[in-house]
Amino acid sequence: MKTPPVEIKTVLVTGCSSGIGLATARLLRDRGWKVAPTARKPADLDMLRAEGFDPVALDITDSASIADAANEVLARFDGQLGAIVNNAGFGLTSAIEDAPRAMFRDIFEVNVFGLQELTNRFIPLFRKQGYGRIVNVSSVLGELSLPFAGVYSASKFAVEAISDALRRELFDSGVSVSVVQPGPIETKFSENLAHRTDLYPSNPGSPFLSFYREAIETRKTGKAARTGERFMKPPEAVAEKIFQCLESARPPVRARITLPAHFGAFARRFVSAALIDAVMVSKLRKKLGEPSCPPDLHENEPCCSRGEKE
Repeated sequence: MKTPPVEIKTVLVTGCSSGIGLATARLLRDRGWKVAPTARKPADLDMLRAEGFDPVALDITDSASIADAANEVLARFDGQLGAIVNNAGFGLTSAIEDAPRAMFRDIFEVNVFGLQELTNRFIPLFRKQGYGRIVNVSSVLGELSLPFAGVYSASKFAVEAISDALRRELFDSGVSVSVVQPGPIETKFSENLAHRTDLYPSNPGSPFLSFYREAIETRKTGKAARTGERFMKPPEAVAEKIFQCLESARPPVRARITLPAHFGAFARRFVSAALIDAVMVSKLRKKLGEPSCPPDLHENEPCCSRGEKE
């Protein structure tokens, strides 16, 4: 695999309003890359300008905006681009049974459809150059699905599948495709997730209403107890790994940042589904305020039945 020629050390980074995207734009600029960071909101574009960037307006859910952004980037970099980092995305909290069609549609528009439509704008150029780097920011939840994160997980499973297929299709092109799985990172993801979830009508008959109320309000304050918090890393750690994906002579297929990300991937491959289910259900019962009991008693003990308990 080729290393990036100096003349095309140019990169488009999406979702740079905060967190991983902003940290990546800063680090790559400091390491000698010419960076085109994107954001959707005017206030975020102004923030990027104040940081010394020349940002690109992009609404990843709008095909016309994607076309305009791609054209602007190519004009800015004289028709060349070395890499694209697909970081834009968001999460939602919902049980699958409570998730309306609009919730699935909206998260896939951003996390999947927009990501690949933008990438496809540059693949012909990468093939012509004989070089290009594509980095998709995914999640360990793209390999291991958690309760109340199933909609988000579904979108990230799709990113993982698309990345694998694309990498194999580009086998002789000089173009690499890497997936980054951050794990718990110190960003506004949790707070943003809570506000996004609030945009959708709740199911008044849901058995999880009280859980949603407490979980969402706690996330909005930024005080939510986050899984793997003691293993949490700053967004700069993800940016460093993205930089390695862009500059390594042999870019990794998957790059995992935190210990929970490594453990989740290990569990998905080597731990039985039954054991994973038992552990997750036990944790879920605690969240919902129900007593826990051994998995081998699930068929016989009243404490394990929501209906009998109530």
